[in-house]
Amino acid sequence: MSTIPRPQNPEKNPRVKSVFEDIRATRKSDFINNLWHYLAFDPDLLESTWRDVKEIMTKRSHLDPITKELIYIAVSIANSCEYCIHSHTAAAKSKGMTEKQYAEFLSIVSLAGRTNHLLNGIKVPIDKEFNHESN
Repeated sequence: MSTIPRPQNPEKNPRVKSVFEDIRATRKSDFINNLWHYLAFDPDLLESTWRDVKEIMTKRSHLDPITKELIYIAVSIANSCEYCIHSHTAAAKSKGMTEKQYAEFLSIVSLAGRTNHLLNGIKVPIDKEFNHESN
């Protein structure tokens, strides 16, 4: 259950309308997902969040679009954000992620979680070769 009500007719606010239009244009889709609808309760928060998402997730960079989505999914799994897991898995699939890539990704996430728990439990000291401050 949401902690705030979904704003009704958010595009009555010109700032919200402008962000929603940019989302539609950037994504080449009329669909505005719930995240943006709910953030419309605060136009400042909506604008700054969209600006950052657009800059990082849609800008051409050294990481390809599927890799960006996989990183987002991994962090969302670690943070237990069900919404982001679903939305970014859908985004990765829409950008061409195959079922085999997804299965491999999940095996890596699972392995990282397991070894992270083991290392955190044992408190294994960091090898000096991995510590840039001691080189």
